[in-house]
Amino acid sequence: MSTSTMTEQAAEASISAAASALHLPTVRSEAPRMADDAARAGLSHRAYLAEVLSAEVDDREARRRARRVAEARLPRIKRLCDFDISAVPSVNPATFAAVCSLAWVGSGQPLVALGDPGTGKTHILIGLALAAAEAGKKARYVTCAALVNELAEAADERALSRAVGRYGRLDLLCLDLCR
Repeated sequence: MSTSTMTEQAAEASISAAASALHLPTVRSEAPRMADDAARAGLSHRAYLAEVLSAEVDDREARRRARRVAEARLPRIKRLCDFDISAVPSVNPATFAAVCSLAWVGSGQPLVALGDPGTGKTHILIGLALAAAEAGKKARYVTCAALVNELAEAADERALSRAVGRYGRLDLLCLDLCR
């Protein structure tokens, strides 16, 4: 069937089938609406295709970020930008900014946050894990007690090396002593 004789309904069915086969859910759901918008705006075929593919890429990136955040197993959402650095005068703003940049994560450098209770260590750890996950890194937040329990259970089930391997594949592991 040539494209000149294909009806709009057949074209939409063909796009839907191809997008499904190629695992392009955003193209499948948004192509008809975007085609109508492109026709109204007078976009070329190339511009329309660029718009549809950009929408797919954007949607995939959003799903990937959401999946990384879920995999981080955060107890609640805490962002680094919400941390009140003025409430903790012992924290050097330049050091805090360097920590927030996450440059040290890629180089494999460790970070230890020490301080009295209530100084924001948990907030910072959760914020770091969230920022790393949103940046596409594999991050995980876990309390020390939960990690010990998980590893003990894995040892009992003769799956310790598998559990350790999962943690070894992380870009950032945020261990929290409290809670």
